[in-house]
Amino acid sequence: MATVFLSIPSKQTGEVNLAKPLKQFVQDTYGASGDFTTQLEDFNRLRASAVSKFVDKHEAALEVLYRYHDQLAAVEGKIPITENANRINFKWMDAFDKGNFFVGKLHLTLSSAAYERVCLLFNIAALSSQIAEIQNFDTEEGLKMGAKLFQQAAGIFDHLKTCVIGLINQEPTPDIAPETLGTLSVLMLAQAQEAFFRKTVRDTMRDAVVAKVANQAQDFYADALRLIQVDSMKDYWPKGWVSLVAGKQAYLHAMAEFYQAKAAGAGGEQLSRLQKAQELIQKANQRGEKHIQFPEALQRITAEFTQAKKDNDLIYHERVPDHRTLEAIGKAALAKPIPPAKPMSTNFKDLFENLHPLAVQHAIQGFEAKKSEVVNIEIGRLREATQMLNGVLASMNLPAALEDTSGRAVPASLIEKSQAMQQLGGIAALDTLMRELPELLKRNKEILDETARLMNDEERSDKELRQQFGERWTRTPSEKLTEPLKAEAAKYSTIIETAMNADGVVKMKYNEHRQGIEILSRGNVAEALPNAGPDAQLQGNPAVGELRGLMGQVEAIKAEREVFEFELQNIKSDSLASDFLSVLAVDGVIGPEVLDSHLDKLYGALQAQLRENLGRQERLLAQIQTTNTQFCMAKNSNDGASKREAIMKQLAAAFDAYNELKENLTEGTRFYNDLTPLLAKFQQKVSDFCFARKTEKDDLMHEVQSRIANQPSPPLPSQPSYQKPPAPSRPPPPAAPHQPPQQQYHQPPPQYHQQQQPPPSFTPQGAPSAPYPSYNPYQPMTPPTLPTGFNPYMSMYRPPGMPPNNAAPGGMQYPPQQLPYPSYPGYSNQPGYPPR
Repeated sequence: MATVFLSIPSKQTGEVNLAKPLKQFVQDTYGASGDFTTQLEDFNRLRASAVSKFVDKHEAALEVLYRYHDQLAAVEGKIPITENANRINFKWMDAFDKGNFFVGKLHLTLSSAAYERVCLLFNIAALSSQIAEIQNFDTEEGLKMGAKLFQQAAGIFDHLKTCVIGLINQEPTPDIAPETLGTLSVLMLAQAQEAFFRKTVRDTMRDAVVAKVANQAQDFYADALRLIQVDSMKDYWPKGWVSLVAGKQAYLHAMAEFYQAKAAGAGGEQLSRLQKAQELIQKANQRGEKHIQFPEALQRITAEFTQAKKDNDLIYHERVPDHRTLEAIGKAALAKPIPPAKPMSTNFKDLFENLHPLAVQHAIQGFEAKKSEVVNIEIGRLREATQMLNGVLASMNLPAALEDTSGRAVPASLIEKSQAMQQLGGIAALDTLMRELPELLKRNKEILDETARLMNDEERSDKELRQQFGERWTRTPSEKLTEPLKAEAAKYSTIIETAMNADGVVKMKYNEHRQGIEILSRGNVAEALPNAGPDAQLQGNPAVGELRGLMGQVEAIKAEREVFEFELQNIKSDSLASDFLSVLAVDGVIGPEVLDSHLDKLYGALQAQLRENLGRQERLLAQIQTTNTQFCMAKNSNDGASKREAIMKQLAAAFDAYNELKENLTEGTRFYNDLTPLLAKFQQKVSDFCFARKTEKDDLMHEVQSRIANQPSPPLPSQPSYQKPPAPSRPPPPAAPHQPPQQQYHQPPPQYHQQQQPPPSFTPQGAPSAPYPSYNPYQPMTPPTLPTGFNPYMSMYRPPGMPPNNAAPGGMQYPPQQLPYPSYPGYSNQPGYPPR
């Protein structure tokens, strides 16, 4: 029984550094989860180990490939490797293409972990077939292992056939095209079924069962043969595959008939099936050619047929029915594709088990973004309400008016405000911040502009090459890949534009309150305030006491808001990750409604307290305005009092503006400083993208140019008949030495010593009427007569049997030369040399 099986060659790839490009992404995305440098290095070594095991035909090598595949599948949901994120170019060669000197092997390079996993699965199936091929199928263990590995290979190829296009989104190399994978799956399944057939024979199972298993095997091989011989693929497979598969199909068909004949027992059916088996096994040997032969099966079937025919002739005398009238043999499919397990390795441990899936991480980041938005909105509402409150009080010169009932002394609140401003740096601190802000803005704009230039240059180069090479430029267009990068750049551009508008508002407010800020910064408030006169005194007025009570409530509201702001900024949710993991496990996705639910749970109660605080401010301002009206009616109006009150209002507003400007400028400086590293990382990401695209462009350019250089030239146009030379003919016998040519001319032509009639003369269009002399460029010329006194060729050595070379044209004989051969010492008597 022949033990030849087919195995699939492995795809080849080069070394790739996974740790370096992924390290920055892990640090940026999962920086709070710890340092994963060691895990990334282990991941990189795992790939290198898996690549080195492609040629190791042992089960231990499969285990290494299993581990790398499982790790790659686990990391896909946590650390994406795509053309848009973490570009790592995976270059894989076609498994069956041998290549040539000029173009090299057919290959495909993609920045996709999914593509890497497809190629790795192909190699797992290929290595499974290679290990199965070298099993000893004469043993029980070898049969079981071979059948298992062939079924595993069939399952992997079948799995890849259904998902490869969706995973790589690009035209694959022929070896991982769906039609190729489908063919390989059927072929591996046929070989697995053949292994089961061998096991049924070894286990001496009932003949009818063996026949069914063999018949199913030949049916699988028939499907494989049909797929291998498809016109578009038949030249792709290794030499000998068609012969081997065709031979095995006929052999297993013969064995199915043979065992069914044995199951039928002696008689006419047995003879008919044995006769058919004999025909099939002979056909199997013919199809197998030099690749596979079945001499033992032929001998066994022939012997069985001879004995059965003898028994029927002597004993049974049954009529031998036509084979076409016999009942078809049943089929028993023992081999079934084994799909890839999840995980494939029984000892798999995720190197990045402490990292959340990227969906959870994105949900956490989205929650944090929404949380920051809620916090900023609520804090903004509080600060806006406080600014409005301060503005209303400043317009009424409160609480300074309550402290200036005498109309002469500087209110204590203004003195405190002046001292506080001086401690904060006064106007000099604002001027410093105002000078730094434009420089920070300029730096960020330059980074963003340079990043945009890199993207535009790369996209322009890709468009030019796509226009130049057309359909041969097969890589993904840059404008499609840069969509998320451009969206991110637009987001940063909007942020900078908003910041510039805010800077303008800050500058306007600074100019508006600069005079009051200068007065408070110098501390000469008394010089800036005029005296109001004795008639402006309001000591003991009931409105003053009521207003002072209301000012106390104002301070209480402001104190509450400071507490609210602190709580808003420091609320945390410790169970966020576990909650999102639970939602992802149940629903498969974490929607925005989940984030909103967690936000409401976190901030709902505090937001209710904020609304109560803001409502209390509205009622308090109404009371203050009513009481202040009474207070103002009790005051005597004079010019000094009006000027004094106006300046105090200006100084109170300047102090509030100073605090607001100082906070805004500090936040603006911090904002620009925080934005710079983000823009730098974005620029680095774009730079890495452009570098990877340039490397990809260079590889594709080399491949396209090689293909163009090796394209066959189009066929030449057919040559016009007048350009074709006349067919050479055997020359006639030589004419007399000085006989003129037998052709008439209108005018005496030059005389040529020719031995053959020349072709007709040819007159070019537009030439003069006089004919050209006849000349045949294909007619051999008669050599000129050589002188008789010296023959320079006579001294050359002439081997025996060569005719003499002293005959000149025209029958003239040269006299023989009498020059002797030069004597060579020691060689004069050597055999094979001419005599001296």
